[in-house]
Amino acid sequence: MSTYRVAQVAAAGGPFEITERETPRPGPGHVRIAVDACGICHSDAMFVDDALPGVRFPLVPGHEIAGRIEELGEGTENAWQVGDRVAVGWFGGSCHHCTPCRQGDFIVCENLKVPGWAYDGGFAESMVAPVDALARIPDALAATDAGPMACAGVTTYNGLRRSSARPGDLVAVLGIGGLGHLGVRYAVAMGFETVAIARGADKADFAKQLGAHHYIDSTAGTTVADALRSLGGAKVVLATAANSDAITATVEGLSHRGELVVIGAAAEPLGISPAQLLMRGRIIRGHPSGTARDVQDTMAFSALHGIRPMTETVPLDRATEAYERMLSGAARFRMVLTPH
Repeated sequence: MSTYRVAQVAAAGGPFEITERETPRPGPGHVRIAVDACGICHSDAMFVDDALPGVRFPLVPGHEIAGRIEELGEGTENAWQVGDRVAVGWFGGSCHHCTPCRQGDFIVCENLKVPGWAYDGGFAESMVAPVDALARIPDALAATDAGPMACAGVTTYNGLRRSSARPGDLVAVLGIGGLGHLGVRYAVAMGFETVAIARGADKADFAKQLGAHHYIDSTAGTTVADALRSLGGAKVVLATAANSDAITATVEGLSHRGELVVIGAAAEPLGISPAQLLMRGRIIRGHPSGTARDVQDTMAFSALHGIRPMTETVPLDRATEAYERMLSGAARFRMVLTPH
């Protein structure tokens, strides 16, 4: 029996260890994927630290996966072939029978199958995934670029394209890290007058390199809300920073009927009063990632506009080092494991 290597965590909060497992056969409606790259997302920490219900150990995390199909399960032959390049993201498959699924809203499936939670993720040389999780990778994208597109990319891209903003509108991206550096580039490519918001004057040059038309230093004397209002008010703020105080500080900078799209996962509540929403007709919306179709759209848009994530690639053997670099905030901007 052939084997493959995984980087697993044996117990909650424990270190990564490299171990070998027997190569699995994909069941009906599933394929086995040879993993070429897997991004490390901050959400992986929720699984490693056993912060969500139903996490099982030993745990193999990873939901920014790019690879090649190496074996087909029963019933997949008509749609997929061995050798097809595919990505799997936060959306790792749906149940097809809950109310959201029956309404066609698969990303909010009540039984969503997130890789690294519902089944072994991509911190491995190989993995098995259901076919409804698969997105085709365009030839123009390398695996190390495609992996992060399956979570960081689709979350920012989808958050913007499903917002109320239209070309020419003022759109602000809060945070220019792992999510935000892609959000700024997508906003510019979509034709928005783009504002980047981050901490410190030293990030202004980087924001302009990403294409931002304006930069707001959230630590400056002028408040973020005042700075946005001086530009006419933001139609949309895409909040990628996982900081509730920073998110709250943008609300008064929204225009009338402005929309706050929250994708940065912070545990603390937002300090927003009903009056802030009522008087100007503002909206707050949480936005969850995207389906496999959305991932495919994200990759196609990225290939068309020359948008790529900024990554640091590390071999699977150094998973602990890469994970800790992500946690520390030192990564610029996406750590990507290369199992092969």
